[in-house]
Amino acid sequence: MDNPNCNTEHKKIQHVTAEERHEIEVRFNKDQWSIYRIAKQLCRPFNTIKNEIERGLVLLYHGKVLRYNAKRAEQVYLEHRSHCCKQYKRLATSPFIHYVEEHFKDGWSLDACVGRAGMEGLFPRSQMVCTKTLYNYVDAGLLGIKNIDLPYKLSRKTKSARVRQNKRILGDSISDRPEEAETRQAFGHWEIDTVRGLKKETEPAILTLVERKSRYSIWLKIMSATAASVQEGMRQILTHFGDKAQKVFKTITGDNGSEFAELFRLAGEGIGIYFTHPYSSWEKGTNERHNGLLRRFIPKGKSISGYGTEDILFIGDWANNLPRRILGYKTPEELFEKELDQIYAL
Repeated sequence: MDNPNCNTEHKKIQHVTAEERHEIEVRFNKDQWSIYRIAKQLCRPFNTIKNEIERGLVLLYHGKVLRYNAKRAEQVYLEHRSHCCKQYKRLATSPFIHYVEEHFKDGWSLDACVGRAGMEGLFPRSQMVCTKTLYNYVDAGLLGIKNIDLPYKLSRKTKSARVRQNKRILGDSISDRPEEAETRQAFGHWEIDTVRGLKKETEPAILTLVERKSRYSIWLKIMSATAASVQEGMRQILTHFGDKAQKVFKTITGDNGSEFAELFRLAGEGIGIYFTHPYSSWEKGTNERHNGLLRRFIPKGKSISGYGTEDILFIGDWANNLPRRILGYKTPEELFEKELDQIYAL
């Protein structure tokens, strides 16, 4: 055999060594061996040797003869290796990174920082990185932000589905809701829910409403999570908009919780009232998502009685002034005010 020391297994994930390059030079130039024979001698895949020879080819004798040069191949190899490591733009994007870290302290998401900066043209594109890269920087420890600082990254859990019996149905199904509410093309379609603190009958709650098109949220502290308190809270909100309330609130969608048992009474005032399918609160996911923003300030199990009306208004203003990717990095406040201007101009 030509190569008695070779076995049938090829070397894997090993770069060609300097010794092997010198042997390739001798076998290819002097002995005129084929690429296949050299690969078999070195126990290397055919393509590995073929690519190696192509990297080290030089023209000799006034460009008439091609020869493999081990030194040339080594130079090309080292040049390629110098560019193969992962490149970070961290130093070149320091002003943008500082902008991200400052707004992250205000509760902005990393994506909101990227989108808003791009929309306002605050930095040249070459001095910015995308959202995915920012999260990679967090993982690599290149930002002053850690994974534990991200509200949802460490808390996401999967839940197994289960079927429940004795389902409560309070009124018209969400399946009967106008199509314009589903597509979010029209203004005035809301989702409603309550956020509780301690599980006590006398414990205050927060009534939350979110407009589906603009994602504008209204948060109001009420006496308790009961049907009477919810009705009283809705009366306060509707009174605030006066005779334009029916144009601002075209439909309201809630779940089948007992606190919404009296909500159907608003239908007599020209407001469409709809309910999700039993045990399917995900069907009003916009509101559930905004409840998550509220929970950043009021964790589960913490009494709401310690928060005043001004505290709730402050949290609401913060949420309504967060740039959102789904809104083209505009804020819910900006879109809501634009819709109100059109309504009051009529």
